[in-house]
This record gives sequence, structure tokens and C-alpha cells, in this order.
Amino acid sequence: MHNEPIKDIVIVGGGTAGWMTAAALSTMLNGRYNIRLVESDDIGIVGVGEATIPMIQRFNRVLGIDENEFMRETQGSFKLGVEFVNWGKLGDRYMHGFGRLGQDLATLPFDQYWQRMRRAGKAAPLEEYSITRMAAKADKFMPPRMDVPNSPLRDIAYAYHFDASLYAKYLRKLAESRGVVRIEGKITRATQRESDGFIDAIELESGARVEGELFIDCSGFRGLLIEQTLQTGYEDWTHWLPADRALAVPCESVAAMTPYTRATAHQSGWQWRIPLQHRTGNGHVYCSRFISDDEAASTLLANLDGRALAEPRLIKFQTGMRKQSWNRNVVAIGLASGFLEPIESTSIHLIQSTIQRLVDFFPDRGFSTIVRDEFNRQSRFEYERIRDFIILHYKLNQRSDSAYWTACANMAIPETLQHKMDLYRTHGRVVRVDNELFSEVAWIQVFEGQNMPIEGYHPLADTQSESDIADYLGGVRDVIAKCVNVMPSHRDYIAKTCAAKKM
Repeated sequence: MHNEPIKDIVIVGGGTAGWMTAAALSTMLNGRYNIRLVESDDIGIVGVGEATIPMIQRFNRVLGIDENEFMRETQGSFKLGVEFVNWGKLGDRYMHGFGRLGQDLATLPFDQYWQRMRRAGKAAPLEEYSITRMAAKADKFMPPRMDVPNSPLRDIAYAYHFDASLYAKYLRKLAESRGVVRIEGKITRATQRESDGFIDAIELESGARVEGELFIDCSGFRGLLIEQTLQTGYEDWTHWLPADRALAVPCESVAAMTPYTRATAHQSGWQWRIPLQHRTGNGHVYCSRFISDDEAASTLLANLDGRALAEPRLIKFQTGMRKQSWNRNVVAIGLASGFLEPIESTSIHLIQSTIQRLVDFFPDRGFSTIVRDEFNRQSRFEYERIRDFIILHYKLNQRSDSAYWTACANMAIPETLQHKMDLYRTHGRVVRVDNELFSEVAWIQVFEGQNMPIEGYHPLADTQSESDIADYLGGVRDVIAKCVNVMPSHRDYIAKTCAAKKM
């Protein structure tokens, strides 16, 4: 059976994870496999993941998606980063922007020269050396201008905000046009082969039986196949990330359509704000040990831009990951594989990266254990490194106004994160391991935005004269300011290129 190709792929569950998987596989596998997706209209989806990171552009390109059409169909807006409010101390505000900081000079990254000049009291705030951060602050947006050499306009990196339910519908239409067959029905159970415990079919409430060779579990937190059938096990990370609930509610758009997500820290959690063309998405992520659901709802509703368009919807979760994302002939994608709170908009990226990993390690009928183990090793590495980055936001807070934030500041953290913090504390260094998701620039922005003290900078920053570095920093800052000045507003850019039809 080794090297014999499988023929039948069954995706369990729709929503964002299911239809991203269906659309991607129907495109990347060139129609050589039978792909069926089983979902029920009677089962709701979480569907609040409306913010993304720049890698989503790669996914859309692979699928041949036209950006303007995609934005119109999903009521989307553009995203240059995440603004964090009250995460260091009450009143603090900083932006984690996409893209690079400054421009290269000599042998060191830009930030080391900035660190030297800051110690001398001769550097502007870090954000002024980032075109995405300054454009976001001015509510400006445009895609990168690749025809302008040596310009910060080439460095604009961006992602999207969109309506997750509309995104799933958009991808469903695309997937079905490429041969995916949707089967409506509730799953009652899965059956397993006696010889090896592999799943051979799922049975529906109607009595229908859907057989397959590779099953992809996109059933959300329930994990119908990966957990309820195969009992894979779950690794709980709530001792590091104690938030266990979210309330989500849309509201009317009344403020500017900002080209960034906002995350505002409250007494026992934080609130997201995601601007779309037709509404603003909002949610309150919190820890139920420190605040009641009613109190959390009151906090959320009191901090909306406009009138709420629905009652807040409660979502319960447990931060962590499945002990194996691939078990026997089942691959879990999306919430079925694990959950990391959405503070850095990684949920949709994790769907995307797992799909790519599945393609990279696509099985034949032999279902090699070695291949499966490497898939699981890489999945674990990705989850753990993103976990560390999210924990950093909590660990670095200096708030003394609530027991929740005090507990987060005092908690023990993973050794991998402690090592990152220790390296930065000594000389402002960030080491990126095995192409982990978040870049050096991302870590630097959170370290600096949340007041991480450092003891020094790279010694080689002293090989340039102070006057040369001052001229260099000043030039970068001035050019970025001029570039931002000529950019159109975010709202005007959308109106010109990708405005949705009025609902």
C-alpha cells in the first residue's frame, strides 16, 4: 500500500477552517482527489475571527483570488497592525505594526542604532521610523509601491479585516466551483477499522455513510474525530493564559474606519475592535475567575463605538493545543487542533499554515509514522512559539489596579520565553528560531511598547559616529513622514477600489 495515492478526502465541518481547507486543497491538488465536506446548517460556527496577519495574502494568491473582489464580498477593510491600549500601564498606547523598522545601516539592524541614540536622548519614538505605524496613526492606507526604488512605500505590509461568515461563503463558492462536494447533515458517529483504529467512515443522522481515507477535522472546539473518537488528548495552557471566555458583539460604525485592530486592556481581560465596511466587530476576552459574565458584558457594551446590533454571544474556551494535530488518518485544523486567544490575530493564520503543512507532508495509503511525527513536531513548535509571544503581552504588564494583571505579571513563564526576554534585556537582541512566526521586529515592538528595561545595546553600534547615526535616523524619519503625507485615507482607498455594495 505504500506509495499508492489516496483518493477520498472528507472534511468534517464548514466555517472558516472547513472552507479554507476545501478551497485550498481543491486548488493545490489539481482536482485529482475526491473532496467532500460535511456540515450541518443547524450547527453554528464560532465565526468571530475577523482580523488576519499579512501571510493571508499568500493564501489568496495561491487560490487566485482577486483582492478587490474579495474585499467587496467580505465587507473587508485593510489592517496595518494592532494598537494596544493600557497593556503596559494604564494610559499607555502603542502599535505593533507590520513590516520593517527603519532602513539598514552598515552591519547591524536599525533598532540597535536607535537604542544607542535613545540612551543619548536623541531618538524619536520608535513608531516614527515605521511607515505602517505612522500610516495607521494617520488613518492612511495604500498597497506597496514596487515601482519606487529605495522608498518606504515599498515596505508597506498589510493584512485584512473581514466578516468571517461572508469569507466562509465566498470560499465555499470557490471550492464548489473547483469540484468540492458539500454534504448536508449532522454526524452521529465515526466508525473505525478494527486492524489499526483508522477512521473509515462517518455516519449521518439521515442514515447516510460517508467513507474516506483521509479525514480532516474542522469541527471546532468539539473535535468530533480528533478527540471524541480518537481521544487524542489536550494540553492545557491556562496556567499561562488564564482567559477562558469571550463575549462577541457587532455594533454600528460611527468612527473612522481605522486601518488597524485595537486591543484595549480592561480590569480582567481585554477588548478587541475590528472595523469593517458595514459594522464594527467587538469582543471582550476575559477570565471568569476574576469577573462574572454579566460584568464582562457590561464592560463590553459600555465601550462600543455605536449601537450594538445584537446581544453579546458567549464563547467558552480553553487555551492550549491537541497533543497531536495528526492522529492516525485524521488531521485537525482550526479550533479542533487548539486555541490561542486572538490578541495577535493568529487563528486564521494557523488554519492556513496547517493546510500548507498537510500539503507538504501529504500522505499516501501507507500513512507513514515518520511523516506524521514530523508534521506534529512542526505543529507543536508553531503553537508553542506563538503561545510565548502572546504570554509576553501579559507578563510585561506593570498594572497594579487589579488582581488579574498582578497575577499575570508574577506568573512563571516557559523557559523559551524567559530566554527571549533575557537576551533582549542584556543588549536588545532578538533571536528568531527556525523561522518562527513572529519576526524580530514584532518582538521589539512589544518589548518597547510595554516598557521592557534593557541594560545596553550591541557594542558594534559604537563603530558609527553619533552625528552620522543622528543624520541617518533623522533622514529615515523625514522620508517616512513625507510618504505618509501623500498616501490616501483608508476610507478613500476602499471607496475607490473595493467598496461593497450597500446591503
